[in-house]
Amino acid sequence: MAAEVYHQAIGAFQSNSYLNNFSHHQKLRNNLVKLVTKDNYLSRTRTSHSGQRNCSVILSSASQTSIVDTVSSPSRINTTDTHKKSSEAALILIRHGESLWNEKNLFTGCVDVPLSKKGIDEAIEAGKRISSIPVDVIFTSALIRAQMTAMLAMTQHRRRKVPIIMHNESEQAKEWSQVFSEDTKKQSIPVIAAWQLNERMYGELQGLNKQETADKFGKEQVHEWRRSYDIPPPNGESLEMCAQRAVAYFRDHIEPQLLSGKNVMIAAHGNSLRSIIMYLDKLTSQEVISLELSTGIPMLYILKEGRFIRRGSPVGPTEAGVYAYTRGLALYRQRLDDMIQ
Repeated sequence: MAAEVYHQAIGAFQSNSYLNNFSHHQKLRNNLVKLVTKDNYLSRTRTSHSGQRNCSVILSSASQTSIVDTVSSPSRINTTDTHKKSSEAALILIRHGESLWNEKNLFTGCVDVPLSKKGIDEAIEAGKRISSIPVDVIFTSALIRAQMTAMLAMTQHRRRKVPIIMHNESEQAKEWSQVFSEDTKKQSIPVIAAWQLNERMYGELQGLNKQETADKFGKEQVHEWRRSYDIPPPNGESLEMCAQRAVAYFRDHIEPQLLSGKNVMIAAHGNSLRSIIMYLDKLTSQEVISLELSTGIPMLYILKEGRFIRRGSPVGPTEAGVYAYTRGLALYRQRLDDMIQ
């Protein structure tokens, strides 16, 4: 079953390689707004603007394909009115399934490695657990293991919409990937790949065996590289540096979608998702370093009245009991049941 679904979906996987050039990565990262930890919450220093501004949900281009609507992003001062417009929106977070290098116990980081057989099964199982939760737009990293996880998960969704990767890397790519049927657009879900959601870059540890690295440098040193907040491995990123780009992207491109009432799924990586959860749950830098995320286990948040509320992770056979469905999600599931009958 897993292999069959994998072969059906693999044709759609085209990794947008936004990290081919690390100097480009560094320039963009230097331009991101810095995050600061203060008074037990994560805040971002930025210049406020009054009124509304149009925010493109795809970083690489202000011109949008027609499948993805440009949303009006409120300033941080005037968010109250926007919160009133939408009663609630669902946010699903999924760490990718096991990769082939996870299986081999190698440091992966930003190396573009696909899922293992176990990872494929985990992605399909994750899809079953969120099959009755609405998804309007999907964000993934630029790495194939996250994109595979998103695509395979959506093959299990009861709504049967088709996820389509948006290609805005060039004018020709945008032109050639247009969809001209309105009916087909309505049955599609845009998938937006962004390097800012990539796993943190592990520098000179990438490709090394984790146990052999611990034997060479010492367990304490490797543990410090892996689990400290602000100490990077040699020529790599710390969790703090990863959070700078991941949370900035979330606030500028994903949160506006949620504020407009769109239901969002993010398929990404352990450290980029930990960074986002740090922002959502207002964790301190000490609290986030002890946060562990299992591969292929979805987490559900509800944005309601301006607050992100965690609804849990579905580790049991019935996702409704674990998620404690809101009224809106319960009504959505009822509509799905009515469609199938």
